[in-house]
Amino acid sequence: MASTGDEGDDSGEPTASSEQATADSRASGPVCPHCQAPLYNRHCKYVCPQHGVVIDCSDPFL
Repeated sequence: MASTGDEGDDSGEPTASSEQATADSRASGPVCPHCQAPLYNRHCKYVCPQHGVVIDCSDPFL
């Protein structure tokens, strides 16, 4: 059966719009004070991929 192109993209590749949304959400969040990398929210902590936990929600200086 011939493909008409209406089935959508099943390649599993991220689309440009999903990549942009991910980049926007990272850009608006906090950054590592040491290397300026975007921090990832893990439970009650912000984690730098290079330096580990850098901000904890119990920190009174947030």
